[in-house]
Amino acid sequence: MTASHTKGVNPVQALASVQQSPWLDFIRRSFVEDGSLARLVQEDDVRGVTSNPAIFQKAMGEGTEYDAQIKSILAHEIVSPGTLYEKLAVQDIKTAAHVLAPLYKATNAQDGFVSLEVSPYLARDGQGTAHEAARLWADVSEPNLMIKIPATPESVPAIRQTLAAGINVNVTLIFALSAYKNVVEAWLGGLEDLHKQGKDLSRVASVASFFVSRIDGKIDAEIDRRIKAGDKEADALKAIRGKVAIANAKLAYVYWQDIIQTPRWKTLEAAGAQPQRLLWASTGTKDKAYSDVLYVDSLIGPHTVNTVPPATLDAFRDHGTVSVTLTKGVAEARHVLAEAERLGLNLDGVTSTLLAEGVTSFEQAFDTLLGSVAAKQTALLGDKLTSLKTALPADLEAAVQKGLENWREHGTIRKLWAKDAAVWTNGPESKWLKWLDCVEERLSHVAELEHFQAEVKARGFKQVLLMGMGGSSLGPEVLAETFGKHEGFGHLYVLDSTDPQQVATFAGKIDPAQTLFIVASKSGGTLEPNIMLAYFHDLAKKALGAKAGTHFVAITDPGSKLEALATKEGFWKIFAGEPEIGGRFSVLSNFGLVPAAASGVALKLFLEDALRGVRACDASVPPAENPGVVLGTLMGVAVTQFGRDKLTVIATPQIAEFGAWMEQLIAESTGKHGKGIIPIDEETLGGPKRYGTDRLFVYLRLAPEHRHEQDEAIATLIDAGQPVLTITLHTKRQIAQEFFRWELATAVAGTYLGINPFDQPDVEASKIETRKLTEAYNKTGSLPAEQPFAEFGPLAFFADAKNAAALKGNSAEAVLKAHFDRVKAGDYVGLLAYIERDAATREWIQHTRLKIRDAKTVATAAEFGPRFLHSTGQAYKGGPDSGVFLQITAEDAHDLPVPGERYSFGIVKAAQARGDFDVLAERGRRALRVHIRGSLQDGLAALAKAIHAAV
Repeated sequence: MTASHTKGVNPVQALASVQQSPWLDFIRRSFVEDGSLARLVQEDDVRGVTSNPAIFQKAMGEGTEYDAQIKSILAHEIVSPGTLYEKLAVQDIKTAAHVLAPLYKATNAQDGFVSLEVSPYLARDGQGTAHEAARLWADVSEPNLMIKIPATPESVPAIRQTLAAGINVNVTLIFALSAYKNVVEAWLGGLEDLHKQGKDLSRVASVASFFVSRIDGKIDAEIDRRIKAGDKEADALKAIRGKVAIANAKLAYVYWQDIIQTPRWKTLEAAGAQPQRLLWASTGTKDKAYSDVLYVDSLIGPHTVNTVPPATLDAFRDHGTVSVTLTKGVAEARHVLAEAERLGLNLDGVTSTLLAEGVTSFEQAFDTLLGSVAAKQTALLGDKLTSLKTALPADLEAAVQKGLENWREHGTIRKLWAKDAAVWTNGPESKWLKWLDCVEERLSHVAELEHFQAEVKARGFKQVLLMGMGGSSLGPEVLAETFGKHEGFGHLYVLDSTDPQQVATFAGKIDPAQTLFIVASKSGGTLEPNIMLAYFHDLAKKALGAKAGTHFVAITDPGSKLEALATKEGFWKIFAGEPEIGGRFSVLSNFGLVPAAASGVALKLFLEDALRGVRACDASVPPAENPGVVLGTLMGVAVTQFGRDKLTVIATPQIAEFGAWMEQLIAESTGKHGKGIIPIDEETLGGPKRYGTDRLFVYLRLAPEHRHEQDEAIATLIDAGQPVLTITLHTKRQIAQEFFRWELATAVAGTYLGINPFDQPDVEASKIETRKLTEAYNKTGSLPAEQPFAEFGPLAFFADAKNAAALKGNSAEAVLKAHFDRVKAGDYVGLLAYIERDAATREWIQHTRLKIRDAKTVATAAEFGPRFLHSTGQAYKGGPDSGVFLQITAEDAHDLPVPGERYSFGIVKAAQARGDFDVLAERGRRALRVHIRGSLQDGLAALAKAIHAAV
């Protein structure tokens, strides 16, 4: 675009002679920085600049002119794409404001303005609009800024509030005369409010942006349709084609002329107030049948503004005609509008539609803009972010894209971040969403955690033992296994079992006099951590005497029984949980960070990595660019539309423990009301023939680790048409980003399933049954009697009446064959082993699960009790009835007492297994329990042999 003159007077400059100000509807950094804007101001007398999301999108989404600033920002701050856009826009606006400042001064604050829009997402939120207007005004901090606010009914009060705060306002998206009258009322009211405060009115400017060409676009299209259809009023329709928008604008100007003659305005004018000028917007000609300067030539009048795109400015400079036209033909304008009404062209309906479409259009443009900024940010951050690569069948890919577009259209990610329970079931979900904010909150208090870390190091503990279940243990276990032991800190052990052999094994790994004990329980009333605490506190007392409490730290919600006990026993530290974060969403809160601190994890770096994950999933990131929404939509669409409900996790060994944490998060969150996603962890990959059509594969890959065997196996699955998501981490610490991505993705998947992802009703059911059994033991000294329905050597089989009737057989192999013959395509098999989880038993369960998978071509879950009760147990009982379960119990070689209780660890474990099985039976699940008598090793060998023969 040039600023050259035609022969004679430049029409753009000549507008000043009729008191109309030409503004440019365009901004771009290079355009401002290379002097182009300054030349237009000087040579064409352009007197202002307006911007909108579409203009910024073209500027920021194309080329590299913003890259240097983006890199500089990202080098020093961890920001969301929304914040990044704002920083870029604010600089552009400030630079343009500086170019226009001399004009602003010379015209005594009448011209020289640059406009910046509040977020289009707030168009229907008046309070949010007023808040953002004030914030943007403060951020830009230039007197010649105008804040653009849309003229929606919801935002009209914000216009008054913003003007009353002394902020310049450009009211946008005015189509109807009725809407304009409401805007004028808000303007007058705002100035009156400001005047009552005794403030200076002379520096507060406002324009009312009245949109023009879009009206003709709608009306003319309807006229053309009716003429083509042979309407009997064809001549009358033709006579007003291309005239309605200008007629509408002229009557708005008539109204303005009336307003400035009123005593109400005269009072404000006497106090120094500026008039609110009408600004003609949408003045580029779209219909080629009309002059390209139609909406400039026809709308010239005193005390008005015309904001034009560059092409229209060039055209007007070349062949525009400067003449006061606004006040001419007013009678004809009234006739045109009367004819439009007579002919049923429904101008009121058209303007209402245009307002709604304008809001939607600006939202879409803002989505595109933020998507471009997010993509640019991701590209420039490179390996500082984890990445997601998908290989999906075409039908699944198309459905996912449709799901993402649906989320975009409805602004669902913004509603989720606003903690709107209507995103899910409109139940109590909003009370469980503090995990969205906890990373930023914990990072702001990281010094407290680092102080604790320094104290731990100074005290020289040789071991750290964390006792917890589910969300309190699985997150810390990921940190312990992923990061290992840190120099100067004790080894972090995580105990989440009531198996007496397991408890004894951990007791043998530590020296109580050299150990920091951490007990983690949100409620403070969970059975397992309480009895672990009782046992190890007793050990510590024997080793340390009265000082035992100084070796203990509690993490629990405020006001819990554990908090009271910790205070009473003189625990060294008590760290508060956040009551509005559920256990499985708590890894980035104190429940994960305190063990991380105690074991030597670099907390600030870890939390900063987590924050990068949070910002990438921010409300400002459109769904298609939002890592959490993409993953959640993939899971949700795969299960609800394609039956791919077996989320199979493959991971490189250094980060493999992440799967157990993710398993709980997914299963406990989604598995309820007969619906759910069944996570399958640690199932070694086989060939494509081993898998049905119910799988969705996730490959968690640590980039520096080149495991060609896994890579090749994954490639084979992709070639076979299986859906595979590959998530690449560039450092182990980026596991922090994945914690948040999966939390958000799980919440997103819950929306597709139509469930509350933050409750766990069936976990509670198991706890109730366990409590009944332990209470019965305390009263009688024994658990209720039970009889196996079959016994073969060391193997005794138990089931409820319905399952037992279906599992008759004259050998262990026959009983197991009858059980596994019930497995159908799309089912899964769950091996639920209430035995010590060590290298030998893990190898046994893996070998057995793969044998079943390969024989039956179904997914297999290999779980150890009771830890899975606080994890996948929810989905097994409350999720889809597609599980076939073999529960494995055994006689304990050794038992351990629970100090202060009549029952032992072995009794608790037995009660948990029986309570678990009772609920499975009550839910009608296909379940069989096998109890091993005598040697566990021999019993497992016999069971494996029988299973192999059975399948």
